Amino acid sequence: MHTTLGFLEDLAQNNHREWFTENKASYEQAKKEFQMLVKTLIQEIGLFDADIAPLEVKHCVFRINRDIRFSKNKSPYKDNFGASLQKGGKKANTAGYYVHIQPQASFIGGGIYMPPSADLAKIRQEIDYNAEEFRELLNAEDFQKLFGKLHGDALRTAPKGYQRDNPNIDLLRMKSFVVIQPCTDALVKGENFKKTILDAALAMKPVIDFLNRALE
Repeated sequence: MHTTLGFLEDLAQNNHREWFTENKASYEQAKKEFQMLVKTLIQEIGLFDADIAPLEVKHCVFRINRDIRFSKNKSPYKDNFGASLQKGGKKANTAGYYVHIQPQASFIGGGIYMPPSADLAKIRQEIDYNAEEFRELLNAEDFQKLFGKLHGDALRTAPKGYQRDNPNIDLLRMKSFVVIQPCTDALVKGENFKKTILDAALAMKPVIDFLNRALE
């Protein structure tokens, strides 16, 4: 990921259309390197998660152009490359795996971020019915070693339909169910980066399966 990180470092200092146009060849090289990583991840994660195997790179990689219509930040381009490997592709409301490449801010992630209210209700119901199972997944040795806990915004009080004294209210209050493993630039550039992603994906898969089971 040397090429990708190098391009993103330059872009962060020159985030305007003139520079981007002049350096389009560098962008294409960086994009190709990232797409090759995503292609490999689809193939290898697909060996242990059948939902990922049918995906194509274009189903997973996000555009570098920013939607600035409603943003105070008018920079036209993102300062990162991101890809979401999930059942149905990046536009689906499903849980999956995420890779984020950004100088000094890269990470491996997964889960589901801010699902629509109807889907969130399904996840909460599944947790309420099978909380012991879910906690066992979160307390698994590999999960704890790599992620430690779930991340995401949470309600200040109990969601509608649940009591405040529910023994699993800490999980039921959550509005996102996300795991994050930060990655240094050295790791991203190193030969073990792909293996690190695959190890993380394998460790988070049981949680992703639980979330997607709820959505089904």
